[in-house]
Amino acid sequence: MFTKILIANRGEIACRVAATARRMAVKTVAVYSDADAGAKHVAACDEAIHIGGSAPKDSYLRWEKIIAAAKATGAQAIHPGYGFLSENEEFAQACSDAGLVFIGPPPSAIKDMGLKAESKQLMEKAGVPLVPGYHGANQDPSLLQAEADRIGYPVLIKASAGGGGKGMRAVDKSEDFAAALASCKREAINSFGDDAVLIEKYVQRPRHIEIQVFGDTQGNYVYLFERDCSVQRRHQKVLEEAPAPGMTPEMRAQMGLAAVAAARAVNYVGAGTVEFIVEQRDGGEMNFFFMEMNTRLQVEHPVTEAITGQDLVEWQLRVASGEPLPLRQDELRIHGHAIEARICAENPDNNFLPATGTLHVYGLPACTTFERADNAVRVDAGVREGDTISPFYDSMVAKLIVHGATREQALARLDTALAQTHIVGLATNVQFLRHVTTSLSFAQAQLDTALIPRESAVLFNQERVGLHMATAAMVADMLVSEHALAQQANVHGWIDPWAQRDGWRSHGASNREFKLEFHGEPHTALFTRLHDGGLQLTIDGNTAALHYVPVAGGALDVRYGDLRSTVHLYKKGEVAHVFTAQGATQIVAIDALAHAGEVHAEVGRLTAPMPGKVVSFAVKAGDAVKKGQALAVMEAMKMEHTIAAPADGTVAELLFAPGDQVTEGAELLKLEVAG
Repeated sequence: MFTKILIANRGEIACRVAATARRMAVKTVAVYSDADAGAKHVAACDEAIHIGGSAPKDSYLRWEKIIAAAKATGAQAIHPGYGFLSENEEFAQACSDAGLVFIGPPPSAIKDMGLKAESKQLMEKAGVPLVPGYHGANQDPSLLQAEADRIGYPVLIKASAGGGGKGMRAVDKSEDFAAALASCKREAINSFGDDAVLIEKYVQRPRHIEIQVFGDTQGNYVYLFERDCSVQRRHQKVLEEAPAPGMTPEMRAQMGLAAVAAARAVNYVGAGTVEFIVEQRDGGEMNFFFMEMNTRLQVEHPVTEAITGQDLVEWQLRVASGEPLPLRQDELRIHGHAIEARICAENPDNNFLPATGTLHVYGLPACTTFERADNAVRVDAGVREGDTISPFYDSMVAKLIVHGATREQALARLDTALAQTHIVGLATNVQFLRHVTTSLSFAQAQLDTALIPRESAVLFNQERVGLHMATAAMVADMLVSEHALAQQANVHGWIDPWAQRDGWRSHGASNREFKLEFHGEPHTALFTRLHDGGLQLTIDGNTAALHYVPVAGGALDVRYGDLRSTVHLYKKGEVAHVFTAQGATQIVAIDALAHAGEVHAEVGRLTAPMPGKVVSFAVKAGDAVKKGQALAVMEAMKMEHTIAAPADGTVAELLFAPGDQVTEGAELLKLEVAG
């Protein structure tokens, strides 16, 4: 076994690998960029080496610096994690040339499976079922159009060197193909340096089911069962679970053997995932087709660990050091059900726009790390409270994994754990994940890759905590804070009456008025302390009694009329962030003095919604545009985002050029609004 390894990655996967290495008494070396100087993964390792600037191309993609760091620190092997250089055959070869072990497959396997077209040709020879499509080398647009027409719509255009949902476009009709192809190629060349694509039949009602495989240097192979990754947005996974609901033992064996055949075809070593598209037919019949092989550990590997009781990173280290696979196929068993939710910094209600900011509050459910796989709730994360989510890397904050005896038990644990996840400082998808897990389709395991658009009516713009409870919680929290301040003013047990802020008066009732904003709408609340000590709250004319009691964990038991909830509330400036078992929301108590003299932004000012790069403009100065028309494309956190016109008007000026880096809030162009 190795005595020291270097982890050529960042964030939660670097922390994850470091934890297994520590348990196995293997020393670790972290690498970090300028942006990650104070990151959690740096502290998690025994040593750390700075390798460059914040952008990945200046640090985590500089493999020559990574290899130099490994040599300088005496590391014997490099674990690439996932993303970055994990599927780069040149990096794997460079490690070998430098006398270092690459903890992953041989470069030839990465190369063979890295290009989707060539890998499908290999799979066809190995007898693995394929989706009808075109995987040829000729990339002439007219030929690709003709092939798409031949296959029949809808079709899927996929970057041959792609992954992670990038460089992928679904096309429903022939006349839309050319524009989709151009967009796909542009994203592919920017993400992978290769704009080659393949065309496949777009399977209706598809499920995305993948098989975890492992091979060793002695030629042994096993599959560690399947994961269902059908719930996706923008072709990227949102929820993953194992085992796949509805999977029969016969189909599991067929898919597992097909995955092993795929691994054997390229002499695979280490952890890999063979991904299949599963076609669902009436009557419950399912057919599966090879999609691609990911030649690395997957983000969703914890659900496999939960149901098998195995540490897959330990398996990686043992296999890479020359040991045989820890178990044979007949020794592997499935225990219970596991689900993983990816918690991301993004706004689902705004087309999943990535968010950046500081984790002012980062509260997690009672959980453990992978080191206690028997625990019902596990969190894998590479951040701590106070850390900043920057625009340089992907938007994932943490992975929440639950395990139960049944799928129903796992679902209940997941919703409870998500309700106990409190994040303040930037937008996240936590409430959206709760909506997905409680939706009819997901609860009943009616899974396919269209689940999110199909259930959109109950997933987006949902408010589970109303104005009345949010206001009552805010007022109750204010009263608790004021009481605490008064207690601090006590001198030797004597309560200074002039330090009290309870509004007591010798006769009548005291009133306090609040101007509020809830989901962009103005509201008014009047808090009244009655002479007998009772509390009353009037919200937009609705009056009811207010009661509150502090409970364990900093929460409040709040009652307003017939409403009652246990609330956690966090103040950030004027904004109160309210978390309950039913959901979470925000309410603003407006401080009129703080806003005196403010001037509202003029109509027609279009700004960058996040830090990033301007990819292109679809208009030029002088162009007349319609409301909703695409004006510009930005790239941030590995995704493209379209900026649309908020109203009809005329483009007055473009303020940046394609390729320019812009900060959040930077004005991109000026629009003269019609009328």
